[in-house]
Amino acid sequence: MRVPLFKSHIINLIDFNPNPTSLKLFHKLHNQSSLFSSSTSPTHLNTILNTATKSKNIKHATQIHTQIIANNFISLSFLLNNLLNFYAKCGHFHQTLTLFSSTRDEFKNVVTWTTLITQFSHYNKPNQALGFFNEMRKSEVCPNQFTFSALLSACADMKIVVHGENIHSLIRKHGFEFDLFVGSALVDMYAKCGVMESAETVFDEMPERNLVSWNSMIVGFLQNKLYGRAVGFFKVVIGEVSVCPNQVSFSSALSACANMGSGDIGRQVHVVVIKHGLNLLVYVKNSLMDMYSKCGFFEDAVKLFKTIEDRDVVTWNIMVMGCAQNDNFEEACYYFWVMRREGISPDEASFSTVLYAAANIAALDRGTLIHNQIIKTGFRANTCISSSLITMYAKCGSLVDAQHVFHENENRNVVSWTAMISACQQHGCAEKVIALFETMLEEGIKPNYVTFVCILSACSHAGRVDEGYAYFYSMTERHNVNPGPEHYACMVDLLGRTGKLDEAMNFAESMPIEPNASVWGALLGACRNWSNLEMGRKVAERLFEIEPDNPGNYVLLCNMYARSGKFKEADDVRRLMGVKGVKKEIGCSW
Repeated sequence: MRVPLFKSHIINLIDFNPNPTSLKLFHKLHNQSSLFSSSTSPTHLNTILNTATKSKNIKHATQIHTQIIANNFISLSFLLNNLLNFYAKCGHFHQTLTLFSSTRDEFKNVVTWTTLITQFSHYNKPNQALGFFNEMRKSEVCPNQFTFSALLSACADMKIVVHGENIHSLIRKHGFEFDLFVGSALVDMYAKCGVMESAETVFDEMPERNLVSWNSMIVGFLQNKLYGRAVGFFKVVIGEVSVCPNQVSFSSALSACANMGSGDIGRQVHVVVIKHGLNLLVYVKNSLMDMYSKCGFFEDAVKLFKTIEDRDVVTWNIMVMGCAQNDNFEEACYYFWVMRREGISPDEASFSTVLYAAANIAALDRGTLIHNQIIKTGFRANTCISSSLITMYAKCGSLVDAQHVFHENENRNVVSWTAMISACQQHGCAEKVIALFETMLEEGIKPNYVTFVCILSACSHAGRVDEGYAYFYSMTERHNVNPGPEHYACMVDLLGRTGKLDEAMNFAESMPIEPNASVWGALLGACRNWSNLEMGRKVAERLFEIEPDNPGNYVLLCNMYARSGKFKEADDVRRLMGVKGVKKEIGCSW
C-alpha cells in the first residue's frame, strides 16, 4: 500500500502546491508504478497539465497526453482543451493540429475551437485563426465573446479592415456588440487598421468602458498620428472617476506630446505622472526621457537618465537617440560605448542609431569599431542594421565598404537597395544608380518614395531627361507611389540642368500640389547657371514669399544682377535683405 499512499501524497502536493518539483515526482511515480494509470482522476491530470504548461516542457506534455489516452479521458473537453493549449504554448503547432484533427467532432465544443483560434492569433498566425473559424462555423458550433475577441486580434494583426468588418457583422448577429471585451477588441482592431472613425463610433456606442477601452483609443490615435486627439482622450481619462490611468495611458500621452513637439503639455503630463505615483517605473521614465529629448529639452532628459538605476537597453537607446536628434553626435557615440561597458547588450535600434551618429560626423574609424561589435553580437545578417552600415560607409567616403556590406547581405529588401542606390548617388555614380535600380526591379523588389528620389536625382546629375520622365511617370502607373515635392524638385532640376528652363517652369506651374521652396530653388539655380535673369527674378520673388528668411535666395538673385552688370538692382536686393533683417551666413569649413 505504500505506492498508492505515496501517489496520493504527490497528487495532493500538486493540487495544493503546483511546481516543477512536484511535477517531476509525479512523472517519476508514473515511470515506476503500474498502479498509476488505473486510479488517476481527470481533475488531477488537469492540475498536472496546468502546472506543466508553466514549464513548457514538451516531454511532460507527451507523458500527460499518454496518460489521458490510457485512461480514456480524451473525450473530456476540459482535458482536451487544456492539452491543445499546452502544445500551442510550447510552440508545437503540428502536435496541436494533429490532436485537434484526430479528435472526434462530438468532443469539440466552443472552448476547443476558441482555444485553437486564440493560440494561432496569439502566435501571429492570423490566417490560420480565420481559417479555423470558418471550419468552426461549418461544424455549426456557435462562437462566444472570447472567440470573437481572438478573431478581432487576428484581423488587427493582418491590418485588413474588410475581414474585421465581416467579423463585426457576425458579432452583431450573435448579440455580442455590447460586450465590454468584444467592444474593446473592436476598437483596437479598427485603430490598428487605420479606421479611427469606426473605432470612435464603436467606443461611443459602448454602454460600459474600462481602462483597456480608453487605452485602445489613445494608442489608436497615437498610431494613426492623430496626436492632438490622443492627448485629448488622455485628458478625459484623467477626469473619469471610474477609470485610473496606468503606465500605458501615460506613455502613450507622452509619445503623442513628443511627436507634436509639445513640451509644455508634456510637462503637465509629467506632473500627473508624479501625482499617480508612476514616476518610478522605468517604462514611464523612458517615455518621459523620449518626450523631453524630442521637444528640445535635452538637459531634462539627461537629468531623468541619471535618476534611473536599473537602466535597460530601451533607456540607453533613448539617450543615444536623444543625443543624435539634438545633433550631439559625439555624445551619442560616447553613450553607446558606456552602455557596452556596463554590460548592456545592444539591439537593432542601438546599432542603427549609433551608426547614424557616426555617419553624421564622418567618423569612419568609429563606424568600423561599431561594425566589429555588430559582427560579434550576431547582428551581421540584420537587414535594418546592414542598411545603416551601407549609409554610414557611404557618408564616411568609403563606397567600396558600402558595396561589400550590400553584397554580404543575402536578405536584401527595398531599404537595403535604397541605401545602396543612395550611396552611389551621393558619390556621383549616376550610371551605377540606374543600373542598381534596374537590377532591383528585375529581382521583384518594389521601389519606395525614397528610391525614386535617388533615381530621379541621379538622372538629373547625368542629364538623362528621357529616362527621368520615364521613371517619374512609372511611379503612379506601375509602382503606385504618389510623387511628392522632392520628386518634382528633381524633375525641375533635371530640366533646368539641361537648359530646358521654359519646360521646367511649365512643369512646376502644372504640379498637382503647391510647389515648395525646393522646387523653386532648383529652378532659380538653373536660371543662374543659364543666365536667364528675367525668369530668375520671377522665381526669386516666389521664393521670397515662401521663405523670406532664407539668405541664399537673395544672394543668388543679387549675384545674377551683378553678373549682368545691373549693380543698382543688386544693391536693391542687398537693401531688401537689410530691411527684412536677413543676413548672409558666415562661411565655415565644415
